[in-house]
Amino acid sequence: MNKILITRKVPQPFVKQLERIGNVVMWDKELTPMPREAFLEEIKDATACLSTLSERIDEEVLKEASNLKVIANMAVGYDNIDVNKASQYGITVTNTPHVLTETTAELGFTLMLTVARRIIEAATYVQEGQWESWGPYLLSGKDVYGSTVGIFGMGDIGKAFAHRLKGFNTRILYHNRSRHSDAEKELNATYVTFEELLKESDFVICTAPLTQETENKFDAKAFEMMKNDAIFINIGRGAIVDEEALVAALQRHDILACGLDVLRQEPIDMNHPLLQLPNAVVLPHIGSASRRTRDRMIQLCVDNILAVLENKPPITAVEFKN
Repeated sequence: MNKILITRKVPQPFVKQLERIGNVVMWDKELTPMPREAFLEEIKDATACLSTLSERIDEEVLKEASNLKVIANMAVGYDNIDVNKASQYGITVTNTPHVLTETTAELGFTLMLTVARRIIEAATYVQEGQWESWGPYLLSGKDVYGSTVGIFGMGDIGKAFAHRLKGFNTRILYHNRSRHSDAEKELNATYVTFEELLKESDFVICTAPLTQETENKFDAKAFEMMKNDAIFINIGRGAIVDEEALVAALQRHDILACGLDVLRQEPIDMNHPLLQLPNAVVLPHIGSASRRTRDRMIQLCVDNILAVLENKPPITAVEFKN
């Protein structure tokens, strides 16, 4: 009989779908990752695994999981999985594209506006009893309307983010590993070099996946090229940013502020200097966190597992790259 491992607690309706074709073993906590030792033990005889970004699925895992046929990763990104090695072991890897695009773009846009208008600072200001009077420049922020917005990574989420700029009379720049003529026509977006994007943008939005080319892309040199009143937003992957360089840029006022939904280490260490800066807003990786979207992500994982175990083509397979 198939053994299906689920590494986080998910609602029972999804579990019941999988129980039709196998024995489901599910980690019983929603907010605490499955310990590495327990994960290694349970996946040894598993036929399928519904994983999250918290699980590092490397050769140590794959060589032990001799029965494994499919890994359904509950995310668009899959940098937590050695996809090429999985392919060598004959294991199908799937992800959850498209279903979370709009929700993630919406969160990114919310984060941009929140940082630009200093919403967290303003709410804290009131809650701490500091609000004594109105002032001409009290907690004055930065306008999105009429600004130049640079998008690093014009994939589905980047395009969805750009769509949301239409009512803000912005100039849209983008940099991507390849040009997108559809985005240029439909969104009136202009392709520029990475350096041009940094130098000309009032807001720099990172929606890119983590690859060898994007890792540490936003380093000290990158932040030095940005405007002193620029705002940096990251909803891509944490490792795209050199966080020490970002902290230094914020402290030196090389850039105005930042908003981050993703970090190199998640959850963030409570002693991290980013948490001490009033011009940094840090969120707990909630880009796709609406009830409807999370349901759709889990359902797509379930559908991919059912397809593979029933000898059908997976719906959203990740292709390995030579």
